[in-house]
Amino acid sequence: MPWTAIVLLALTWGRDLPGAVVALVTLVLAGAVLAAVHHAEVVAHRVGEPFGSLVLAVAVTVIELALIVTLMADGGDKSSTLARDTVFAAVMIACNGIVGVCLLVASLRHGIAVFNPEGTGAALATVATLATLSLVLPTFTTSRPGPEFSTAQLSFAAVSSLVLYGLFVATQTVRHRDYFLPVTRQGEAIHADDHATLPSARTTLISLGLLGLALVGVVGLAKGVSPTIESGVEAADMPHAVVGVVIALLVLLPETIAALRSAARDRVQTSLNLALGSAMASIGLTIPAVAVASVWLSGPLVLGLGPLHLVLLTLTVVVSSLTVVPGRATPLQGGVHLVLFAAYLELAVNP
Repeated sequence: MPWTAIVLLALTWGRDLPGAVVALVTLVLAGAVLAAVHHAEVVAHRVGEPFGSLVLAVAVTVIELALIVTLMADGGDKSSTLARDTVFAAVMIACNGIVGVCLLVASLRHGIAVFNPEGTGAALATVATLATLSLVLPTFTTSRPGPEFSTAQLSFAAVSSLVLYGLFVATQTVRHRDYFLPVTRQGEAIHADDHATLPSARTTLISLGLLGLALVGVVGLAKGVSPTIESGVEAADMPHAVVGVVIALLVLLPETIAALRSAARDRVQTSLNLALGSAMASIGLTIPAVAVASVWLSGPLVLGLGPLHLVLLTLTVVVSSLTVVPGRATPLQGGVHLVLFAAYLELAVNP
């Protein structure tokens, strides 16, 4: 499927696509996403947790970043809020949608969802800080009119995001790796996942290469169908922010599938690593990249959230904190997060 996506990308790049071709591209795009999930899981299983979650989170963020920058380059002023909308959508999808469904699946299937509150709490604190620095503060700064950063403020937010993300990765993979490993019912870390034989080094390298091809295919094909997405949103008379929601839903599909599989195997910590890691990477890597891209992109860069989204973000952080503290979750916690996610989707379409 990665090779099919690359060939189709070469045949359709830079062309206006009729409806039948858009349908074909969409099918191949879905297949490329599933292929990316498969090959990312092969690599992840070889390198182990939490490195595996990090591989998929960074891969997904590369897709998101490429889509945002290419759409902003083509969209002009109407895309000034695209980075904000997409990053915020990724945070809400990850922290409420993915976390909620994984907690629900794990608790229904195994009685209760068990995870490590130390590692999950550290991840949540980092996500909350990154979201506040990049998406909340621009609403209240006064150096520029409107919810925008000045150049100095944007530079500070970009550097701070990179530093925080780097510190978290070092904590997750080196100094306190045990905090991010799946745990047993007694709270002991599971250092090896024995559900399948480890793939060979050759198989891992092949999957790594095919993962790269699949990601290139996903980015390119999604760019090809993005005009159809935008025209469909406009035809339905929905807010332009819905485009960011669709992009985030698309790029987080691999994370969602992988997280659900881990939750079904009672590896809830892995699911939370994937969800919160993708939210963190979405802010920590996308905002610095967009800040650099804004040097040559025309038009303003609006990052500040409106009052409605500020309320949703605050409620998400509070509810997530209460979920994380015990280190255990019932179907109730999963349901609460899913209701918050549903509220976000409803208000995105009908603000």
